[in-house]
Amino acid sequence: MKNPLISVIIPVYNIMDCLERCVASVCAQTYENLEILLVDDGSTDGTGGLCDELAGKDARIRVFHKPNGGSSSARNYGIERARGEYLGFVDSDDFVEPDMYASLAEQALKGGWQIVQVSRDEIDENGEKRPDVCKPPGQICFMTSEEFLRELLLHRGDCSFCTKITSRSLLGDRRFPEGELNEDFFLLTELLQETSGVCILPRQLYHVYYRIGSNTRKKDRNDFSRVFVDIVRNADYVQAVVEKRYPALKEEAVRFGLFQRLDYLLHIPVRKMVSGDDFYMAVKRYCRKHIADTIKSPYLTGKQKAYLLLLTAAPRTVRRVHGVVMELRK
Repeated sequence: MKNPLISVIIPVYNIMDCLERCVASVCAQTYENLEILLVDDGSTDGTGGLCDELAGKDARIRVFHKPNGGSSSARNYGIERARGEYLGFVDSDDFVEPDMYASLAEQALKGGWQIVQVSRDEIDENGEKRPDVCKPPGQICFMTSEEFLRELLLHRGDCSFCTKITSRSLLGDRRFPEGELNEDFFLLTELLQETSGVCILPRQLYHVYYRIGSNTRKKDRNDFSRVFVDIVRNADYVQAVVEKRYPALKEEAVRFGLFQRLDYLLHIPVRKMVSGDDFYMAVKRYCRKHIADTIKSPYLTGKQKAYLLLLTAAPRTVRRVHGVVMELRK
């Protein structure tokens, strides 16, 4: 298959200030056999009209307007209408380098890989590069599904579909879970069980635009994003997968479950830490059940262990003290 069609799906919602830069970066790709699907997810600020305007400038752009349903809903809508042998995704506030899809396609064809990934960086609102969340490999490498999952469990891997192209045949009837955040992790874990692994390119060709106020980066510290619930649910899901398919990763999976719950406990408002909240109580029970794992885990830092043990013993008190300390530190 020479130069397969790549469908790039861009979910769009009220993003007037960033959309043109995003779409221009995809239109500028050196890879020619490309289609670009702009899925307007019920925008109310004129973004839908901008999508139509951009489509008038490039015949490869196809625009779809749908009622608001969230990012996963928009992605799934695009998948159903995509024609490509490979699928790519770009978030509408991010942008990519001109040779990203050419580089991905080259490796996919060379190795016959079903998932190929570039590396990424994060750019803040001032245009400054932030510290790398995922450290790029030194050279092009291939990780088996088990190796890649291990990196995800240790928070060293990249679960985003935006940095990847994925074979349409591998995806099949699977779709992103709708109404949730951290949806990429869930779907990627499913796909890893059906493929040999992931080819990873070292160059940072995908640029994440990091700005306060997005889905998972709230301006108001009292605004408890549901992502902190979803990451715990995903931890339970992947732990079940590990028990069934990758038993050698048991320690890493437990560490992942503890780490995700630590993140949850450090963000849930104290007023919500009550016995009537079933999810909160389940998090507490898990932490208490795994006290020994917390202590002996080789994958948790001393600070993480201390926080977990303290939050397990007296979560509300620790959170109040933690809040005072954070206030003093501004």
